[in-house]
Amino acid sequence: MTHFRTLSRPIVTLVGLIVVWWCITRFTGIPSFMLPDPSAVAKALVSQWQLLFWSTLTTLLEIMLGLVIGTVLGAGLALVMVFSPLLQRWLMPLLLLSQAIPVFALAPLLVLWFGFGISSKVVMAVLVIFFPITASFFDGLRRTDIGWLDLSRTMGASPWAMLRHVRLMAALPSFGAGLRVAAAIAPIGAILGEWVGSSAGLGYVMMNSNARIQTDVMFAALFVLSVVAILLWVIVDRVLKRLLYWAPDTMTTH
Repeated sequence: MTHFRTLSRPIVTLVGLIVVWWCITRFTGIPSFMLPDPSAVAKALVSQWQLLFWSTLTTLLEIMLGLVIGTVLGAGLALVMVFSPLLQRWLMPLLLLSQAIPVFALAPLLVLWFGFGISSKVVMAVLVIFFPITASFFDGLRRTDIGWLDLSRTMGASPWAMLRHVRLMAALPSFGAGLRVAAAIAPIGAILGEWVGSSAGLGYVMMNSNARIQTDVMFAALFVLSVVAILLWVIVDRVLKRLLYWAPDTMTTH
């Protein structure tokens, strides 16, 4: 029964949104080139399925590469800052500066530096996601219970053993929270890169369709992107729940 409620809620929400969408297009008189009705988008999904399929694979590859590389870089940077206060003082301003500059403003430069291929999109995705990974993991590492650290020192644990068995284990829930955020926002970087300059991907389909006033195709690509983003977050969340089964979870489902 719990699983049924879990599945029914997003389905009911989706159906409700589609009904509202249909009502807006049906009763407000908005031109179809501005807001196509759901049936037109559904037809575009069917008629353009090959284009959308291959474009999805391209964008998904960019997202996954950005997520993996950004996670490794973010986790490594957090470890470096925890064990070197000097580097922390130098690196933290750079991290904050990287978030102060709008990512979209960097997109043309990244395309210029890395080309119109997949590299610039992966770099863009890395820039979007590595900060939440770094910030959450760093916060988890430095907030390790001091009692656990004192106990491990009393038992003669080496710095490596303390890192592996105490600090990392204590910081994994925070790292998981950052990874969930990263999974949710990873598509943003890839799509921004495709908007600025690309010849494939869902972002390219959106820009090309918008230029040709094929709004139904643009909405179809946006729908596919939304599904990909939601599925990616759900997969990451389920994997983390299985791996971090020992971490306390105070959330309850009613």
